[in-house]
Amino acid sequence: MVKAVVFDVGETLIDETRIWSRWADRLGVSRFVLMGALGGMAALDRPHSDAFRLVRPGFDVEAEVAAWERDEPDSLRNHFDADDLYPDVREALAALRRAGYQVIVAGNQPTRAYDALVAMDLPVDSVHTSDGWGLQKPAPEFFAKVAAIAGRAPGEILYVGDRLDNDVLPAGRAGMRTALLRRGPWGYLHAERPQARAADVIVDDLHALLPALERLS
Repeated sequence: MVKAVVFDVGETLIDETRIWSRWADRLGVSRFVLMGALGGMAALDRPHSDAFRLVRPGFDVEAEVAAWERDEPDSLRNHFDADDLYPDVREALAALRRAGYQVIVAGNQPTRAYDALVAMDLPVDSVHTSDGWGLQKPAPEFFAKVAAIAGRAPGEILYVGDRLDNDVLPAGRAGMRTALLRRGPWGYLHAERPQARAADVIVDDLHALLPALERLS
């Protein structure tokens, strides 16, 4: 029986539209162009950084991030805040906690994202990031760390994310139950793939998780 629900961050809890829009502005291309390039990378199973290099050949992501911080030290740049939460997040997570589930956030995010998530005062038991752990999805060690932090057997954990490659498939290999969220470009694309059948549930929003958990139990 599932006792803990663990959430990815980007395009699961956080709407990344503003982040990608600011990146388009920074790169000097239209937002439509960058969004289209990102969709193409998602469809081709290529990293999002390849979209940057598509519109600006030879682009150095790390150098640009550093330059951006120097140029706009007080702006959000490629980060997020509470205004970027999807509308269903607080209510859905609170409902899970009221139902007795342990609720945890654990995703591939930098240290600054940890601070931003904690500042949101979400109805969760704990928040964790890959940079904080020194581990990144889809490494098996990341999911072993999730289980250790939760204090649960893997089979008692439902991992929720928008991607097959980073979320559903590696969490499933770790022995966890999984939910694929049809949200963001990866979520919609991956839900159409045959491998999506590996997910225990496929949901369109976070409100659907509680009824799905009741069926799983």
